[in-house]
Amino acid sequence: MTTSPPAARTTTPRPPTQPPPTQPPPTRPPVRPSPPPSTRPTVRQLVRAGGGPRYAAALLVDALGTGLLRPFLLLYGITVLDLGTAATGLAMTGGIVAGLACMPALGRWLDRGTRSTAVAASMLVRVLGVAALLAAPTGGVALFTVAALFLGIGNQSWPAAHAALVASVAEEHLRDTVLAAARAARNAGLGAGALLATACLAGGPTALRALALASGLGFLTAAALARSVRVRDGAARRTAPAADGAAPRLGALLLANVVYVFCLNVPEVALPLVLVTVLHASPAWPAAVFVANTVLVVTLQVPVTAWAGARWSRARVLVLAGVVLAVSYLAFLLATPFGPLAVALVAVPCTLGEILYAGSATALVTARTPALRRGRALARLQLSTGLGLAVSPAVLTALTPVVLWPVLATTTLAAAALVHRTTPETPDSRPPLTGRGESGQGGGGSEPGRDRRPGVRFPGRPRPGMPEAARSYSVMM
Repeated sequence: MTTSPPAARTTTPRPPTQPPPTQPPPTRPPVRPSPPPSTRPTVRQLVRAGGGPRYAAALLVDALGTGLLRPFLLLYGITVLDLGTAATGLAMTGGIVAGLACMPALGRWLDRGTRSTAVAASMLVRVLGVAALLAAPTGGVALFTVAALFLGIGNQSWPAAHAALVASVAEEHLRDTVLAAARAARNAGLGAGALLATACLAGGPTALRALALASGLGFLTAAALARSVRVRDGAARRTAPAADGAAPRLGALLLANVVYVFCLNVPEVALPLVLVTVLHASPAWPAAVFVANTVLVVTLQVPVTAWAGARWSRARVLVLAGVVLAVSYLAFLLATPFGPLAVALVAVPCTLGEILYAGSATALVTARTPALRRGRALARLQLSTGLGLAVSPAVLTALTPVVLWPVLATTTLAAAALVHRTTPETPDSRPPLTGRGESGQGGGGSEPGRDRRPGVRFPGRPRPGMPEAARSYSVMM
């Protein structure tokens, strides 16, 4: 009996299983980017970055004292001491020359690390000048000459010493703004002092002597405040020349600076000459232009410097300043036939060019020069500035307006081209400004204005556990 094999089992293929439909990921509401941190440092940050409250007070008191005396020194010699105009002007010129002659020695002193002592010395020298001024009898041309010499030395020495101190204590990304803020504050102090002195001129010689005494007391107070900060730049002393880099050539930049400086005397010399002698306008017009120039510098120096520094290098800002100044000079020529109002309106872009120049020239020299040679470089810059300020009145008064404005425009454009050709376009090492520390966060980053570079002597109260390198520049407020 045979058995049949089992029938083969047929399997029907199963249809492929479809994967479950994928659910779209849940949509999240778009994340709105947080607003960028503020790019403008606060007044407190600038004060801390520039040396602290005591140094800021010293700058304001010194500016007030300078404003009380400097605009009326010529009147003091003529009305109080009964000196001739020629003798008074010659003594004042000798003071300017003596101040310029002291610049090389000041530069070497700064390169030894001196900072606050040099600033205080520039103020104490002016105290000696005021003392000689008060001791001068009627007709005492010798003591007046001594006073003019001391005052000239102090006035010429202060800018370089101040810039060197700021370069030592301010962080790189705040340095330019601190210098701009100091210039704005100084202009405000000079203006306030000049206004106060003008109100006191009705008192005659007695009032001028009182103004001189108040100026000397102001210089003495400012010197004590500046000396109390006690800043030294030890890195400038200890750095070897080979490690500090080769000194850049600044000859072309300093030559261009002599031409740029003419813009500082345009509101005080050239515009009054044009308004009063050419247009026969009221003397109130030059006064209004000067007041407007001071107000614009005080209010716009810091924001314009910060705005330009965030977009261009310092060298490019200086070139832009030359272009703006040259255009404004030509605009003065075109505006003169339209009367004093047109000339006064053109003074606004001229002041803008002055603000751009003042906010970039010192900062450019400071940034390009190694710390070991920074004092001599700043002294040479002040030497070129003083030379331009001394020469510009003679040039501005010797040329007629038809010749003056084209000559100024041409030479300023040539100076800007010289800066453009000779200054390398190296990117600045300034990180973006933030309002809440370098990292832009409330609790992170270093606090602006607290220098963390070894070698800067800025004494204060060390905190427990503070590293030894940080103890040398802890700031005490």
